Amino acid sequence: MASSHHKLRHVLRREARGFLSRLRRGRLSVVEWLATGLVALFIVLPVGLTLVYRVVPPPLTSVMVIRFFEGDGVRRDWVPLEDIAPSVRAAVLASEDNSFCTHSGVDWPALKAAMDAEVKGAGKGGASTITMQTARNLMLWPQRSYIRKGLELYVATLIELFWPKKRILEVYLNIAEWGPGVFGIEAAAQHHFGVSAGELTQREAARLAVILPNPRELHATASTGHVVRQAGIVERRIGQLGPLLDCVK
Repeated sequence: MASSHHKLRHVLRREARGFLSRLRRGRLSVVEWLATGLVALFIVLPVGLTLVYRVVPPPLTSVMVIRFFEGDGVRRDWVPLEDIAPSVRAAVLASEDNSFCTHSGVDWPALKAAMDAEVKGAGKGGASTITMQTARNLMLWPQRSYIRKGLELYVATLIELFWPKKRILEVYLNIAEWGPGVFGIEAAAQHHFGVSAGELTQREAARLAVILPNPRELHATASTGHVVRQAGIVERRIGQLGPLLDCVK
């Protein structure tokens, strides 16, 4: 067994040296160039972007680019977390991710349950945390697939590794889609209620939080139906979160 492991390590070292030598001389095969490009695109680039966006507001996101080319345009104004009404932070956590302050980017039990339900045909997946949604909105694409989900888990792990919780929520609130061409909580507050993000009431914040899963179809000022019912539930949940809000206060 030890001899087999020694031979395997020897083969891997030899292949790695050969690859690096061919890379330096620009003599990689088409497949090797393709594989190298994919690694750089999906593994290395997210690391670099995660480090940069730890301190720099993202100028654009992949979803913004997609919506622009779909003809929606992009309306967006960045605001620091301290200039966003505390009611917004509480409402979004109550609606989207109750355990945001306690998980490490992925709610694994919830994810497993959602995947099991999807396999059995009893659900549509889901269980995305705020960190996972940040990863998807920032660097990936909205269409569902197992490839995107795998990349989403990877980027979410990077974000949790390098960003504090307040930074994650700050970026999420500033890049989330709140309507066709409406991105970020400041643009959302102005678009739906004609006020700034710092002036939103708890009821208004709850209504905005409710439309996050389907911002292109739902409207925060709806007077009846789903938005009204769910906003009432979110408001009740806010009072029950208690210490689960500590990381974003």
